[in-house]
Amino acid sequence: MSLAITLHLLAATTWVGGMFFAWMILRPVAVELLEPPQRLALWYRAFQRFFPWVWGAVVVLLATGLWMLFGVFGGMGGAGWHVHLMLVSGLAMMAIFLHIWFAPYPRLGKAVSAEEWPAGGRQLGQIRRLIGINLILGLATVAIASGGRFL
Repeated sequence: MSLAITLHLLAATTWVGGMFFAWMILRPVAVELLEPPQRLALWYRAFQRFFPWVWGAVVVLLATGLWMLFGVFGGMGGAGWHVHLMLVSGLAMMAIFLHIWFAPYPRLGKAVSAEEWPAGGRQLGQIRRLIGINLILGLATVAIASGGRFL
C-alpha cells in the first residue's frame, strides 16, 4: 500500500506541478520576453518534453489508483465519497489531456514547422485553456485527496 500511495503522489505532483509551473511561471515570462514565433516554438518544445511525463503520470495514476481502490477498499462500495470524486476528476483530467494530445498539440506542431504563426497561436490558445481547466481540476483533486476523508 505505501508503494502505491508514494507512486500515486509522485505522479500527481509531477503532472499538477508541471501545469502550475507552465501556467503561473513560464507563460507570463514567455509573453513578456518572446515574440510570437519564438513563444510558439518554446511552447511546442516544452510540451514535447512535458507530455511524455504526463503519459507516465496517467499510467501510474490509473494503475495505483485502481490498485488502492480494489486492494484496500475492496471496490467502489468500500471507498469514501472523496475517492469517488478523485476518480471522476482524474478521469476528466485524463480525457482533457487525451484531447490535447490528439487534437491541438499535433496541429501546433504542424503550424510551428510551417511557420504559420496565427494558426499556431490559435492552437496554443486552445491548449492553454484546456491546461488551465486541468490545473483547476488537479488542484481541486489534490485538496480532495488530502482532506476529503476528514470531512
